[in-house]
Amino acid sequence: MTIRKRILITGGAGFLGSHLCERLLLDDNEVICLDNFYTGRKSNVIHLMGNRFFEVMRHDVCFPLYVEVDEIYNLACPASPIHYQFDPVQTTKTSVHGAINMLGLAKRLKIKILQASTSEVYGDPAVHPQVESYWGNVNTIGPRACYDEGKRCAETLFFDYHRQHGLKIKVARIFNTYGPRMLQNDGRVVSNFIIQALQNNDITVYGEGSQTRSFCYVDDLCDGLIRLMNSPDEVTGPVNLGNPGEFTILELARKVIQMTGSKSKIIFLPLPVDDPTQRQPDITMARDVLGWQPSVPLDEGLVKTIDYFKEVLS
Repeated sequence: MTIRKRILITGGAGFLGSHLCERLLLDDNEVICLDNFYTGRKSNVIHLMGNRFFEVMRHDVCFPLYVEVDEIYNLACPASPIHYQFDPVQTTKTSVHGAINMLGLAKRLKIKILQASTSEVYGDPAVHPQVESYWGNVNTIGPRACYDEGKRCAETLFFDYHRQHGLKIKVARIFNTYGPRMLQNDGRVVSNFIIQALQNNDITVYGEGSQTRSFCYVDDLCDGLIRLMNSPDEVTGPVNLGNPGEFTILELARKVIQMTGSKSKIIFLPLPVDDPTQRQPDITMARDVLGWQPSVPLDEGLVKTIDYFKEVLS
């Protein structure tokens, strides 16, 4: 008889969380999907509702939670600039209070907990590619700081609970991730470009488009998170999870136009405040410690993402 782990995923109805719910159910686990539905959507998990080992709870991680589980993946927090800058105070609360509440739950239950941190902790990096030992270059009072500093504080809390209480922690620094179920209006570059191209609207590139990003397909990212959670207790992270393939934003725009057969023209707008000029993970640690590296090339992942948005727009 299979003994199923009971796994709590905060932010489970979001883009990344919903894919993780799906994958963990396939691996014969019980999954509690926790979400306040600020950016999460029921439509992301509705296909899982018929599974008797799946449960959805509407709850905000800023408030304490009492459930009995074996592992926690803490993914709750709006992750796109449009959403996290809409209510910056709430964004910081979600990262900080959410971490405190989930760490408290993990401490009470004596279980492992994983924090979905972000490459944004590196800010506009002076080190390239970014290694986990780099402390970052973040503007603490800029419009993106609610997210960047909130996630940095959450990492601090995780390591303090680990040192002070012996809690089993895992910290993943997630780089740009894309795939089906991204929100249409999230302002992220992949979804923006695909929506604009499919509607033959102008494609908006900020600055000269020379800033770089690395794009990881969501299935690869979920695999990395699960490998990190299942790694030996002494592996705490932080571990970079992302695709080290580096592309300029202009390259991505041209690729999306070509792949969609769009008539869109590229227009250039001023660069947003504190927009990082370079973003590329050094994944040596993930390769060596987790045996993980992404396997889905950008073109293949974009085809699946474009097909998803075609369906959404139709």
